[in-house]
Amino acid sequence: MATLKALVVDDASFVRDLVKRTVRTRFPVIEITEAANGKKAQFLMTRTRFDLVLCDWEMPEMSGLELLRWVRQQENYQRCPFIMITSRGDKSHVIEAVQEGVSEYLGKPFSPDGLSKKIIKVMGRRLKDAMTSSGKSLEGPADAFKESAALLTGKPKEAPAAPERTVASKSRSVAAIRFADSVLRCVVKDITLTEIRVIAKRDQSFPGILDQAVVDMEINEGEVARLNGYVHQLQAVEKRQDTDFVSLVIRFVDEDPKKMEDLSRFIARFRAGG
Repeated sequence: MATLKALVVDDASFVRDLVKRTVRTRFPVIEITEAANGKKAQFLMTRTRFDLVLCDWEMPEMSGLELLRWVRQQENYQRCPFIMITSRGDKSHVIEAVQEGVSEYLGKPFSPDGLSKKIIKVMGRRLKDAMTSSGKSLEGPADAFKESAALLTGKPKEAPAAPERTVASKSRSVAAIRFADSVLRCVVKDITLTEIRVIAKRDQSFPGILDQAVVDMEINEGEVARLNGYVHQLQAVEKRQDTDFVSLVIRFVDEDPKKMEDLSRFIARFRAGG
């Protein structure tokens, strides 16, 4: 029987499902409630006491950072573990979240192990005792309870050290798509508001079907939009087993209007450069 309550906040239902699946599988003592944006989460938190918040940064109506600020102003939530799960992995954003009182920061795309490790770290003995009382074993990194509680001042370890960008020009459109454990370098063949199709050399590390992905798109000089998605399709470019190239389709899951606007601008540039 669940003894702890967690709130998962993300405007992408696909991401919420991934988080819920991981938590329910590894921590059955945690009951999950979900919200599609910060406003909905705020409403739920005024009516139910949650023991953990797992929240995206970029959402319509109220962002994750705005929700975090509100949470830390509430007397009964000042010490509630709050994990920010987002594709914003640069140092400035991590520091900003830390200054607002975030407990931990997890970069997209994330692995189940990475998410589990963060949950174990922020919930500590309370989670361990709940699992023990329910006769369950605590899965995850064995040394997670021993990690320092020092504030983050750098990029999350789960994300690649240096997120790469998609660059559109009249001569080419190259892309780097981030996955939980790798970065795939490829060429953009087509892009719409719902998906991107790319071609990549076979000598790289490839993801699996339904794996999370983050596509970094350069909108203007120094301005990058990050689109969250998942691997919808993988297939050989040539009809032979030893093909040198593989085609991937990444389906976008973001519903944030700002991201859709950025995507539209990128598509316009891509079409003009083709």
